[in-house]
Formats: sequence, C-alpha cells, structure tokens
Amino acid sequence: MKVLKRAQFGDPILRKTAKKLSVDEIKSVRIQKLIEDMRFTLLEKKLGIGLAAPQVGKSLALAVIAIRPTELRAKIKPFDLVLINPEITEYKGKTKEMWEGCISAGSKGTADLFAKVPRYEEVKVTYYDEKGTKHSKTFKDLKAQVIQHEVDHLGGILFVDLVKDTKTYMTYKEYLKVIPNELNP
Repeated sequence: MKVLKRAQFGDPILRKTAKKLSVDEIKSVRIQKLIEDMRFTLLEKKLGIGLAAPQVGKSLALAVIAIRPTELRAKIKPFDLVLINPEITEYKGKTKEMWEGCISAGSKGTADLFAKVPRYEEVKVTYYDEKGTKHSKTFKDLKAQVIQHEVDHLGGILFVDLVKDTKTYMTYKEYLKVIPNELNP
C-alpha cells in the first residue's frame, strides 16, 4: 500500500466528469489496488474523511469514505464506504449550511480552506461497492454530507463552487477556533 499524491485546486483533472467503471473493471487488480491505496491514504495520513479518484489523478467514478472519531467528532462511529459510479437519486429534507474543507485545497495534503456549503441532510444513493455489487441506500447527516461532496468531485464540482456566503471562508487555523464553539454551544 502507498500514500497517493493528491491533485490540488487548479489541476484540470478536478474539473472533469469522471469515467464510469464496468463491473469487470471494478473487479480488476488495478482498481482494487487503487481502492486499497486510496483507503490507506485517508487512514494513514489522517488527511480527511473522503477521497475521490480525481483527487489522486484518476478520472474514474470512484470515491472512498473513511470517517473516524476525532477530537472534534468524538462520538462519531467509524464508517467506511466505497462508492463506484454513484448517483444521488433522491435528496430528502431541507438544505443546511455545513462546514466543509477539501484536501485538494491544501498545501500539505490537508484542507487549508473551509467554508459553509448548503447540503441536504439525507440522500438516497445508487452505487456499486468494491466487489461490483449494486446498492441503493439512504444516508443521513455527516455521511450524507460527505457523499454529496465526493459525488460532486466525480462531476468536476468543487465545494468552493457551492458556497453561498463567501464571508464563511476561513483558513484551517481559524476553523479550529470556530468549530468547537459550534459543536458545543
């Protein structure tokens, strides 16, 4: 396993629509290795909670999610998901302004830029897993937010494209000051 180099904002691959994969491609050694390396990159470097293939230089409709408890999210249960050819088929509830960053908006592989992005609290997604099995599931809260962020990446959309209130932009250092107060009012 290896830590993959991340594409940064400005890299044209982040603006392309990613190529869908066939079930045979999903099961190939090449794609299985890519999934393994993407998961390793997230978990080993603790860089974020989601990573889309375009962020590691591959224009493929593939994303890996690895949510882990942190100091700021101490009560979160670990969650892992591989999304291949994902399509959000239903948005439920209202949109809510949620803090987001992106590891492609950082100089050292971590997110240096954060802002509030409107996201639906619940989404229904159709996708293939790493074994090539098709699923249709509903996800809520942080899981739904991360899925929306990663699906956007696969369509060439960055979180900065969706920010409504540009006054919410802030650096990671300032985000660390603000977010604990919002999580624990």
